Amino acid sequence: MAPQTPDTAIVGVGATPYYPRGESHPQTITELAGKAILAACEDAGLSVKDIDGFAYYSMAGGGYGRSMETASLMETLGIPEVTFTASLTAGGGGSAGSIGLARAAIVAGDATCVVSVMALQQLPEYRLGGVFGKAEPTPEKSFIQPAGLTGPGHLMSVLARRHMHAYGTRREAFAEVAISTRENAITRPTALRRTPLTLDDYFNARMIAEPLCLYDFCMETDGAVAVLTTSLERARDLRQKPVPVVAAAHGGRREWGRGFSWMGMPEETFASSGHAAVAQRLYAKAGVGPDDIDVALLYDHFAPMVVMQLEDYGFCAKGEGGAFVESGAIRYKGGSIPVNTHGGHLSEGYVIGMTHVREAVEQLRGTAVNQVPGAELALVSGGPATIPVSGLILGRDA
Repeated sequence: MAPQTPDTAIVGVGATPYYPRGESHPQTITELAGKAILAACEDAGLSVKDIDGFAYYSMAGGGYGRSMETASLMETLGIPEVTFTASLTAGGGGSAGSIGLARAAIVAGDATCVVSVMALQQLPEYRLGGVFGKAEPTPEKSFIQPAGLTGPGHLMSVLARRHMHAYGTRREAFAEVAISTRENAITRPTALRRTPLTLDDYFNARMIAEPLCLYDFCMETDGAVAVLTTSLERARDLRQKPVPVVAAAHGGRREWGRGFSWMGMPEETFASSGHAAVAQRLYAKAGVGPDDIDVALLYDHFAPMVVMQLEDYGFCAKGEGGAFVESGAIRYKGGSIPVNTHGGHLSEGYVIGMTHVREAVEQLRGTAVNQVPGAELALVSGGPATIPVSGLILGRDA
């Protein structure tokens, strides 16, 4: 596969504040999404009427119970016409891929300015933590519900335990993910958790789904983030320095797709993040490898999944993620591959992956709070939740 030449770029990013779960009320999901979209337009120097495409993910679901509708957003914002509107499947697994979807629409000539937006609002009846327990029984869910696997954290705890069993991974590695991420959040004004986290704090925290404790879980938050993508040629005439879309990939292997259904993955797939196949295609499209990446924004709904993504994206060998993380390799200061420099889902805010795209854009503009010096390529992962998952490489414009 020949590397593709960048032809589109991110030109605007906007966000609402991040709220603890439920505190965005009485705003609606449309209001949150609309505010983020308007902020992205202001960032780019564009009118909201310039938007002619929507590229969603998670089936445009704003919290596994609420949804975003293009017609409602058009009516609310005054967008006169759209020529493209579509959504990727899966949950947060499509977050990075939604930028690829926007690119595809622009390259195909179906739209000229596409917004990718996620708005999340978790009122009590829509908490993600127990989503499977509230679902009606199905043949697939009969494999997990009777075992008490009623939420994403329970399912990821099984994968984490398998990684520990197969490779000798220690909870200290998961602690390092949580602690290093918190260190990054302390200096970021948008982060909800900005108090230092110590190793003692981690090991004294209550267990939720053994071996995962409180600090292995992402926060339950509300908020919205929107990203505007347009052609690279047009982007160079706008307000912000363009951030080219170098490559995007979306998909995955059938074996890992069993992860959120019946835990029936084969041995070689079980203790992984499901990103290996996507990573290979992503690097081939971009014409780069893991050694070329300057900063990685890895989907951290649960700390152990960062360890497994580091392996799948080739930053370390299979089974060596625990030792790699414990060595300090993912630290912003002194690490070989800074990870989640904004605080991630664990400490900044959880908006189903789109906060990671926001941080990647800031890193490549050179405006990030925890700026990686000379960052030229940023990797963003979407998921793992189930198949499909996604990956995105963004670059610094020449």
